[in-house]
Amino acid sequence: MAEFQLFAYQEEVVERAVKGENIIIWLPTGGGKTRAAVYVAKKHLETTKNAKVVVLVNKVHLVDQHYSKEFQPHLGNKYSVMPVSGESEEKDFFGIVMQEKDVVICTAQILYNALIHAEEAKHVELSDITLLIIDECHHTQKESVYNKVMRCYVEKKLKGERPLPQILGLTASPGTGGEKILDKAVEHVLQICANLDSAIVSAKNFAPELEQKVPRPIKTFDIVEKRILVKKKFNPLNPGVRESNRMLAQCAIHLRQYNDALLINDTLRMMDAYRSLEDFYTTKSSAAIDGTDFFLVGLFEENQVELRKLAMDARFENPKMAKLESTLLKQFGPDVQSRGILFSKTRKSTHCLNDWVLKNRALQEAGIKAAILTGAGSGITYMTQNEQADTIRNFRKGSLNLLISTSVAEEGLDIPECNLVVRYGLLTNEIAQQQASGRARARDSQYSVVAQEGGKEVRRERINEYLEELTGKAIDVVQKMGPQEFRTKIGELQTEAALRSKFAERCKTEKRSRYSASRVQLLCRNCFAPVASGNDMKLVDNAHYVNVNSEFKNHYKLGAQVVLKRNFEDWEPGHRIICNNGNCNMDWGYEIKYKKSALLPNIAIKNFALETPDGRMTVKQWKDIPFTVDDFSFTEYCEENFPDLFD
Repeated sequence: MAEFQLFAYQEEVVERAVKGENIIIWLPTGGGKTRAAVYVAKKHLETTKNAKVVVLVNKVHLVDQHYSKEFQPHLGNKYSVMPVSGESEEKDFFGIVMQEKDVVICTAQILYNALIHAEEAKHVELSDITLLIIDECHHTQKESVYNKVMRCYVEKKLKGERPLPQILGLTASPGTGGEKILDKAVEHVLQICANLDSAIVSAKNFAPELEQKVPRPIKTFDIVEKRILVKKKFNPLNPGVRESNRMLAQCAIHLRQYNDALLINDTLRMMDAYRSLEDFYTTKSSAAIDGTDFFLVGLFEENQVELRKLAMDARFENPKMAKLESTLLKQFGPDVQSRGILFSKTRKSTHCLNDWVLKNRALQEAGIKAAILTGAGSGITYMTQNEQADTIRNFRKGSLNLLISTSVAEEGLDIPECNLVVRYGLLTNEIAQQQASGRARARDSQYSVVAQEGGKEVRRERINEYLEELTGKAIDVVQKMGPQEFRTKIGELQTEAALRSKFAERCKTEKRSRYSASRVQLLCRNCFAPVASGNDMKLVDNAHYVNVNSEFKNHYKLGAQVVLKRNFEDWEPGHRIICNNGNCNMDWGYEIKYKKSALLPNIAIKNFALETPDGRMTVKQWKDIPFTVDDFSFTEYCEENFPDLFD
């Protein structure tokens, strides 16, 4: 077992947790919160009979990071430590894993699923856990999965049910919840404490040591003047566009694409904005259905040559890009050992910026070796977990020296010390700002905000600076409360939250029962062809909404095979399903093969419109539909589709 010692400020913040109290540790990014948590876990395992430690994280890639970098090296020789994520087979028998292992590191969703699952091999009780560590615990609010787990805890606490696990939360900042005055910020901090049933602690006696260990970067605002505006008049849309729902829907889609291009143009190169439109209309021109589509595609094509000419005109280029170049060149050079992170808002923007760096001669001559770091997921702009790990590994060993990242690198990831952090085109809250700033940990490091003069980014940064200070003041007020006052306030907030949760659940149930499923029709979101009844939909394993009507297959054709980078217990992905109404080709979802036999169309509700007795509506997620979907019965499905099996 690797031995380790804590700094004095870490010993200060873990003192009450080691004694068994429920505690939130508030330390800045780079302050060693995880190491402090490992120490608490070690002491807990040594002193608690039948100890069972669960470490919750909010992102899949943090499961392996915490396991391989902290908990396994320091606890693995004496205790059994197991990482479990949605990508691991152990999730399918999580209850058994919990019985056999001393320390389990998992995503919060895995634990929550286990808490509500009825099957013994998958079920876990909170009473099975003796220490629950919650990483990035400021997310324990509203409808987050962290808060769903803690609602189970608080509900049992209010009912007097015991035993319950000790809680240890870790955060770089609880934030103010968007509040801008001290009293309201205090209420927010108290609510986080109530949600976690914990007091909040920070370094007081050894604050100077913490400041020395985690130096603050030098902050600069790299401001550019407002760019030259391109004045271009486009033909207005025909007033008759309002005469049809499909016309309105298609116009909204196209207008949204133009708006997205304007947002890209504001941050990146004009050519990036133009290419986003070009890609969109290349797809749309081959999938035109009616006059609306031909008109909208034609509107772009009429102006395409001039748009491209303007995009290539250097007079209208984005001055932010030149400022970003100079900011990078101040820190990077052929003989300079620098390491930096460039934060941008979207996956699309990270790809555009990476392309710009690769094609920029000055940046290449300065020795910049850049790579993209975005969130894990499926799709062309996502990264796999292995790709993330490889990128960070290469950054750590120096074969890369600049990460172009979305917010995935702000929180939790084990990234080496940087001497430059640049925030480019970002509007975020004070928590994200502090976490990004905390990535610049090297001595005399720089934290740069590249923005337009008088722009929103500068105003947001200034507000965040104030909110960061306000957070500290609010925490100080909470920490100075007497024990009885604090416990009384926390109890009141927990009771109020429990009542609000019950009321919200009742409202959700009423909303889902607004219409009978048989009275709701599903229409293709693109062509508005009626294709299914709400009564055709069933819910598989509380996760997949499938259409069980055998006639539904007449409305779609099959596309490419779906490939997912993980295996599932009871199902596997099939082909994409696409609307076959004329030239529509709207992507509806994909087939799944359930229990190796039932081929079921699994549809995404965002790709459909709902025709209800009170009119047409759309929803983005299944949880927002106004009718109830019954659970799928494999036996009933087989009886209906394979009656000979029951002879």
